[in-house]
Amino acid sequence: MQPQQAPLREGAEPRPIELIGPRISLYSPEFAHDPHRAYEEMRRRYGPLVPVEIDPGIPATLVIGYSTAVKILGDETRFPADPRAWQKTIDPDSPILPMVEWRPNALRNVGATRIRYRTATNDALAGVDLHSLHAVVERIAVQLINSFCRAGEADLISQYVQPLVFSVLNHILGCPPEIGERVAAASAAMFEGVDTATVNAMLDDALLELVDLKRAHPAEDVATRLVQHPADLDDKELINALVTCYAAGIEPQQNLISNTLRLMLTDRRWETDNLGSAPLTRAALEEILATDPPLANYCITYPPNPVMIAGASLPANEPVIISMAACSNDPAMNNGQYFGHGAAWSLGWGGPSPHQCPRQAQASAFQIAQDAIDQLLDALPELRLAIPADDLVWRPGPFHRALAALPVAFPKMPPLNVG
Repeated sequence: MQPQQAPLREGAEPRPIELIGPRISLYSPEFAHDPHRAYEEMRRRYGPLVPVEIDPGIPATLVIGYSTAVKILGDETRFPADPRAWQKTIDPDSPILPMVEWRPNALRNVGATRIRYRTATNDALAGVDLHSLHAVVERIAVQLINSFCRAGEADLISQYVQPLVFSVLNHILGCPPEIGERVAAASAAMFEGVDTATVNAMLDDALLELVDLKRAHPAEDVATRLVQHPADLDDKELINALVTCYAAGIEPQQNLISNTLRLMLTDRRWETDNLGSAPLTRAALEEILATDPPLANYCITYPPNPVMIAGASLPANEPVIISMAACSNDPAMNNGQYFGHGAAWSLGWGGPSPHQCPRQAQASAFQIAQDAIDQLLDALPELRLAIPADDLVWRPGPFHRALAALPVAFPKMPPLNVG
C-alpha cells in the first residue's frame, strides 16, 4: 500500500500530483452515493488538488480548493480548454469521450475562436423571451401533472422533470418533437458513456436535419438565430453549437430541478404552508447551485505544458477538472448564505471563467426550474417522498450529480383545468 503523504500546501516544494496518494475513482457507485463525504476526505488527505480517474485507466486532477479553482478558471494561457493533444492519447472508443472530446464550439476552444462561437450562441440565446417562457412551462407542467395526478404516485424524474425539460428546450430552440426525441436520446447516451461514434452519429443526423429545416423555414427561435448569425457558422459548427445547447439544457437542467425537489421534500426548512411560493423555491435553487450543483465536476482544462500550482506539479496534456461541488463547499469560502447575493462566490454556473454559462442561459434555466417546481407543488401541496431519502439512488458518473429516480406519493386528485 502506498504510504500516506502530507496534503499539498501552497508555497511548499511542488510534488508530482500522481505521487501524493492513490487515485480516487469518480465513476464508482460508492462515490455517487455520497460524494460530499468523499470531498471532505479528499480535502483532509490531499489538500486542494486530488489525483483521480474519470474512467478506468484515464487519469486527471480534481480541483477541490476554491482559490486554486479561481486561479485556474481565469488562466486560459496555462489552462486552456482545448483537449486535442490529450485526446490523441485516448482510445477513440472510450465511453468518456463524448463528454470531453474536442468540438468546434465555445466550450472546447480558446481565444478568438472561442469568442466567435460564444458570441453566436449568446446572441441566439439573448432572443429568448422569459415572459412567454413562463406560459410555456405552465402549459407543459399542467399537461404532465394531469397524466399522473389520479394515480396518487409518480416518479417525478421520468414522468415530470425529464419530459418537461425536453419539451421546453425544444420550444426554445425551435426543434420539432420528432427531431428532439432523437437529440434527447443522444444526449442521454452522452452522459451515460455510450461510445463516441454512436453518440456523434445520432447528434449529427438529427441536428443537421434541424439546421436544414431552419434554413428552409426560419422562425423566432434559437436555432434560426444561430443559422442566420453574422458569424456565418458552417454546418458542423452549427451542429456543435446546438449540441452545446442540448448538452447544457437537458441533463444539468433536469438534475437542477430534481435535486432541488429532493431538498425541499427532505429538509424541514421547507415544511410550510407556502412551500411552493417563489421566494422559497428561489432560495432552494440557489442553495442547490451552491452546495450540490447538477454538474458537479467539469470546467475541464488541459495544460499544454507541465505546470506548478498549489504545491503540485501537474503533467502536460492531462485533464484538470474543477469540482464546482467541492469548491463551493470549501470551508475557506462557503459562508452559509445562499439566497440573493450571499452566494456570489458559488461556482454552480462555472465560476469566473471564459467558459462560464452565459447570463441569458442562466436566467432561462433558473426560471424554468422555478416555474416547474412551483407548478408541481402548487398542484400537489401534500407531495412527499415515497421511500426514505437514504434509499434514493444516484447515477454513477464523474461529472453529473443525478438521481436515478424520485418516487413520490400524494393524495389522488382530479386533473387540473387546462386554460
